[in-house]
Amino acid sequence: MKKLLFGLLATFSLFSCKQDDPNTTLQTVESMDPAQYVGVWYEISSIPQFFSAGCNCTQAEYQIRANGTVNVKNTCNLFSPTGLLNKISGTATIVEGSNNAKLNVSFFGNPTNSTVGNYWIVELASDYSYSVVGDPLFSTLFILSRSRTMPQEQIDGILARMSALGFDVSKVKKTNQNNCL
Repeated sequence: MKKLLFGLLATFSLFSCKQDDPNTTLQTVESMDPAQYVGVWYEISSIPQFFSAGCNCTQAEYQIRANGTVNVKNTCNLFSPTGLLNKISGTATIVEGSNNAKLNVSFFGNPTNSTVGNYWIVELASDYSYSVVGDPLFSTLFILSRSRTMPQEQIDGILARMSALGFDVSKVKKTNQNNCL
């Protein structure tokens, strides 16, 4: 039941964003190499979404499928670092012409064919040690890292850059990654 609830809430959140807003000023990274992006990412901070309420130790894992789509597996522990494991799987497709920096992600059914996408990589470390993901409506923001922690100075720098881009960073909350299994 909790898996279904998490999935439904995640889906509603993704589809509640207007997908084809031509007036956006947000820019993505120049390009992203999917082979380097795959693997596990830990959520360091985010603008909380209703589907992530109660989540601790949040992480995402991406794998390229044989057909070129991306398998997305999100997990978190509910209400404490050792709480009930909550997981959901979905699919992402790369937006054509985006140099892999924009994706359409869906947790139920196939992703849309939107030319805008709902997962925009707006900052990416050259060594793929961290990534910052948002959307063209500035309603989501995720700071992801290959490790469970990042230096606070690095997070502060990212937040300053995201604020300059137009994100309301006062809404960003740190994700609990302490004492995770």
